[in-house]
Order: sequence, then C-alpha cells, then structure tokens
Amino acid sequence: MIQRKTQDPTYWSDEFAVTANDLQYLSTILVDDELPRSVDELSQALILHLVQQEKNLVERALVKGTPYQPKSSYEIGESVVFPALDYRVGEVVAIRPGYNPEYGSFQVIEVKFEQGKNREFAAFLEVDHSLNYEQQDEDEADDTDLHTPEELVEMYRSVVAATLEQSLESDSDFIRLAGEWFRRDLLVEVNVGHLNLAEALLDMADGGPMSTETLLGDLELPEEISPQLRTFSLNYALQVDERFDEVGPAGEVLWYLRRMEPEAVQTTPVYLQYEPIDYNPAMLTSEMLALEHALDDEWSTLNASEDVSEPVKITLTYPHRKSGTLPLSARLRHIFPMGRTHRIRFTLVDAGSGDEMPAWVVRKGRYIYGLEEWYETHDIPIGAYLEFEQGDEPGKIVIRQSNPRSRREWIRVALPIDGRLTFEMRKQLITCEYNEQMIIGRNNSKDLDAVWERAHTQDISLEQLISEIFPQLAKLSPQGTVHAATLYSAINLAVRTPPGPMLAALVDSGTYSPVGDNYWVLRARA
Repeated sequence: MIQRKTQDPTYWSDEFAVTANDLQYLSTILVDDELPRSVDELSQALILHLVQQEKNLVERALVKGTPYQPKSSYEIGESVVFPALDYRVGEVVAIRPGYNPEYGSFQVIEVKFEQGKNREFAAFLEVDHSLNYEQQDEDEADDTDLHTPEELVEMYRSVVAATLEQSLESDSDFIRLAGEWFRRDLLVEVNVGHLNLAEALLDMADGGPMSTETLLGDLELPEEISPQLRTFSLNYALQVDERFDEVGPAGEVLWYLRRMEPEAVQTTPVYLQYEPIDYNPAMLTSEMLALEHALDDEWSTLNASEDVSEPVKITLTYPHRKSGTLPLSARLRHIFPMGRTHRIRFTLVDAGSGDEMPAWVVRKGRYIYGLEEWYETHDIPIGAYLEFEQGDEPGKIVIRQSNPRSRREWIRVALPIDGRLTFEMRKQLITCEYNEQMIIGRNNSKDLDAVWERAHTQDISLEQLISEIFPQLAKLSPQGTVHAATLYSAINLAVRTPPGPMLAALVDSGTYSPVGDNYWVLRARA
C-alpha cells in the first residue's frame, strides 16, 4: 500500500506549510457559511481537506500508471506514478544499464514529465529501500493500518493551528476578533451613523460596559445577514474606532467608551510606575527568594506557582493603598478576570456588606483599579491583609478584610521630616488583621507625598534610600534588627520597587549583615 504523506508524522512536523490554495479553500468555507471560525475549527477543516485531497490524488494517479519501485523493471512507453513526487505521472522514454560497486548491476530509466526536465531513476534494483516494500493497488489496499481523518485531526490539529495562525496573521485579507477569523471583504458595512449611535448608547449607559448583541439591537444592520456575521462585523468596526475599548474578560466581548474610563485605568498612576532596576538575582539566597515569593510583588520576576487555593491573601503596600489599587501579582492572576484585552471591566463585591464596586484589571500596568473609596471607608492601613475569591457569578470577585475588628495596637508610624522618612512606635486604631512586619501608620499624607517627590525629583538611588531608611527602622528594635519585609514596605513609601533589587542591594553594599529569618543589622565598623 502506498504510504500517504498525511499519515507520516514527519510531514506534519517538518514539511507542512500553509499554501495559497489552502487559504483559498478556507475562504470558501467562510463565504459559504457566513460564519467566523476559530483557528482550531479552521485547522480541523484544513486537515480533513488535505487528507481527502491526497486520497483523490492517489486514486486519479494510480489509474494512469504503475507505482514506481526501484526493484521493478519498466518498458519504454510505460506510464509510471511517483508517490514521492506528489504522485506525478511520467513516461519511460529510455533505458540504459547502470552499475554501482555497492549495489551491483541495475537499470536506469529516463522519465519524461509533462512539465519540467526529464529525470532518471533506478530500476531493477534489489536493495533495502522504503519504496521497494510491496505495494497494492489502492482499490485492493487494506486500510486498517491507516489513521482515520478524524484521528489525524486529533493528532495534528495543534501543530497545524500554530502554523495556520501565523499565515492568517500575515495575510491582510483575514482579520481576527475574539479568537475568531473571517475575511475582511465579507464584513457587513458598519457606517459612521452606526458608530455614532453606538457611542450614544454607551454614553447613556455611563460609558458601559455593553455587549455587542445589546448594541446590535438598536443599530438595524441587515437582517438577512447571519447574527454571527453581524456581531463580528460590528466588533471589528468598534475595534478600529479609537472611541471604543473592548473590556470583556476571556470568552466575553464587552464595549466601553474610552473617554469615560477612569483616568487611572487609561494611565498608570504615578505611585505604581516601576522603572526596572538591574541586579543579579544569583546574589539572593534561597531564604531571600522564599521571602520574595511570599511578598508576591507584581514586578517580581520569579516563576509563579500554579497551585493557588482560594481565598488568596495579600498584604497591601503603600503604592496600592495610595492609588486605590491592588497588585496584579502571580497569585491574584488566578483569581481576577483575564483576557486578550489590555483593560478588563469586572465587579468587586464587599463580603461584609454585599456592596458591589466597578473595578478594572489593567494588564499592562499589572494592577487592579477601583478600591480608593473602599479603602477610605474601611480605613484600611498599609500592611493590611486582604482576601479574595471568585464570586458566585462570572465577572464578580469577592473582597474581604481579614478578621475585621477595631482595636488599638502599637505599630510603626511614618513621620517624614523635610522629605526624609523617620519612624516611631505609636498606638493607633487598627480595623483589620495585618502583617506585623509590613504595617506602617500615616499621620500626614502630604508629608509622605513630599518623601516621594524628593526621591524622584532628586533621582535618589535605591542604595541611598536604604542607607537613610534602614537606621530609622533599626532604632525601633532593641536588637537593632530590621526585617527585609519591613524595609520593603518602607522603601515603597519613597519609590516603587519589588523586593529583588532591594535584597540584592543589601547583599552588595557590605554595610548590612543577615542574622537569620530575613532579619538584617547594620554591620559593625572596624
């Protein structure tokens, strides 16, 4: 039986490429069905087409001549089919003797093809060659050893999808929206009037979000067009119009008016802007790396664990308390809505009151916005523990204070002087459970603003900030120790930095010594 290339794993892994004819075939499917399709669906259709195409080619070719085998002999004028050459058919026009010391005597046949130059092939050659295995006519072949087309789809769909997606992306005739592909020239016309009406509808809805289907109800696109194509066409028109922003989570398309999005969603708040600091991660010990994992800073470069259980507990840092945000950290990514868009609109639900709050995932800035009022209402301190879990409905995330109860506690309090941080231990009212190593009370927000402004306007280095802040924290401990998490929390009052660069600076300075459990002391001078 002739070995078909679609049955050969090496064809799919090494040889398969999407051709212009393949794209034309897929275009025909899209035209006939008038339905956008995912790359997975298109890959399945293409594999089935290629398998059937090859079957038809084999059947037509074998009618025209004898399958070529090096061991066989041929006569002048005989038609021969060459499976290895995509079943091209040629005519034997000459035969001559051949000899090879390794193989002995054989024949050489010259074959003329309809296109291209004549070629020569070995014949009457008794050697171990894959083409010399016994072959049967296709009509007599036993197909029990062949994979079915459906099996080939399951085996190679992911490989074909990756190659096909690259081809579709490089072809301007195809467009992708919400994971589905369609031909650009087949879209329903969505004119300026339709888009202006969509803007008005979103404006009346306080900017959104609204689904495409809801918007379509008032736009009166042609009813004879399938609903799927109308939806796809409107989605494309909205996507290329800068007035609109797609803010739906994965699997859902929702639209919002860009001009009505909060400023902190369109532009990363200044207190969250991180300028990457070069450092050598190899300087950090396993104990330091474990701390960095525990702190779960959104700008840490450590590999995240896939095993995340709910509820997820985080410690609130100053930059996020100040900005009314949360870190889109490795652990919280498992809880909050993700998707293909830069900004994702969802709802936060207060576990205590049931109140719902509009909120946003801002993927590029690695933060979640929408908690400024909630922080102020509940007087949430820097260093507070907050817990999150997915709600009963899609797109809703439940937030709760960890062990909310009011009591007065001795905590460190930031007392800036002339833009420099100093600290004291004071008794203050605390409303929730907190991280003892990271809690920092504030007496005057304007004084803290001056700390941030000084650090940035004077371009103060991380090393200098550590040298200023470390002694101030050390004086609060009888042993003069400072926990790295405390220093991290305090440093972020002045600049935004993840733990890694700070820990590396401690190691590299020669000024500080680790004393165990991530505590450090000022090194005694000789």
